[in-house]
Amino acid sequence: MSFERFIGGRYLRAKQKQAFIALITYLSIAGVAVGVMALIVVIAVMTGFEADLKSRILGGQANAVLMRYSGPFEDYRGVMRQIETVEGVAAATPFIYSQVMLRTASATTGAVLRGIDPETVGHVMKTLENVKLPEAGTGGGPEGAGGAMPGIVLGRELAKNLGVVQGDVLHLISPRGMLAPTGHVPAMKPFRVTGYFESGMYEFDQTFAYIHLLDAQRLLRMGDAVTGLELRVDDIYKAREVADAVVARLGPGYYARDWMQMNRNLFKALKLERRVMFIILTLIVLVAAFNIASSLIMLVMGKTKDIAILKAMGATDRSIRKIFVFNGMVIGLIGTGMGLILAVAVCALLKRYNIHELTGDIYYFTTQLPVKMEALDVVSIVVAALAICFLATLYPARQAARLNPVEAIRYG
Repeated sequence: MSFERFIGGRYLRAKQKQAFIALITYLSIAGVAVGVMALIVVIAVMTGFEADLKSRILGGQANAVLMRYSGPFEDYRGVMRQIETVEGVAAATPFIYSQVMLRTASATTGAVLRGIDPETVGHVMKTLENVKLPEAGTGGGPEGAGGAMPGIVLGRELAKNLGVVQGDVLHLISPRGMLAPTGHVPAMKPFRVTGYFESGMYEFDQTFAYIHLLDAQRLLRMGDAVTGLELRVDDIYKAREVADAVVARLGPGYYARDWMQMNRNLFKALKLERRVMFIILTLIVLVAAFNIASSLIMLVMGKTKDIAILKAMGATDRSIRKIFVFNGMVIGLIGTGMGLILAVAVCALLKRYNIHELTGDIYYFTTQLPVKMEALDVVSIVVAALAICFLATLYPARQAARLNPVEAIRYG
């Protein structure tokens, strides 16, 4: 053990003549512990929220969407064959997008209608892997003559709002109707609810309705055209590069958007919130650092004779500085360690028990509070806390080193 560590340890273990100095030391440790715990827990919750939100978005959305500037296109089958040869593309499926009204005996609401191909959509979106959508007339006989009614799959929240269950019939009203002697008449067609989907995203589950691609083409009078193609890529973090490669293969008439672009504002807001919370909660550690500085200043004042004697015996200014830096860093290390232990315990409790259930209309999805501790975040917080504690020791240590031993012994 070095000379500085030995003296510093004696100062920490020795009983303080003034209980007030010891109280400030304990408060410093508690302040650092609370600050570190709050930082780790809040950042873990926000990281978990972002990770959970990302997984739900990727489950209910395609990794990339390809569309044509000129609008719907009919040669989508050939385009799909070209796309699937691009490196990084795992699967593709056509879709039709439109806004409609859904009417039941008890309610009417707006919805986003998507026509999908049940055979390929499950390869692109996980939430639709087991979707069942019979095409109109596939139950035997033509539609309207004993044939099967077309099916529709609703989001779980949308079905609740409409008050329907599986097997019920609702009417789909499309603005793309037909011209009649009385003017433009919206198209209305009955659909049978064949199932539900649940992405976990409240906005998706209360907005989207899916029907067969062929039914959507008939209802919207699109012929054999589709709105665009949805893609799944091998690496979600390379979706932008893959989308650019797809556009380069097809030519300038197409454009593509990846999942990060489609949710850019949401993820930017989450990153900004994390930064702001880190700055705000760091102030707790900063306040504790002021307490460390105060306790060290008072310790220097109480140890004036000791410092003078050490200097008279040959201790250098550097050694004196080390003694008090060591004292402050021990306080910081104890507080940081306690904060880390408390943070791990609190995060474990949040994961195990549903302390607060989120409401979907406010937090985008309904679930218990998500928690995800990442090693890089924890290390960054610990390093930041220790750095603040170290800076707090510099001034008291410098004042102790500048002490004149002759004056200290004479007037001490």
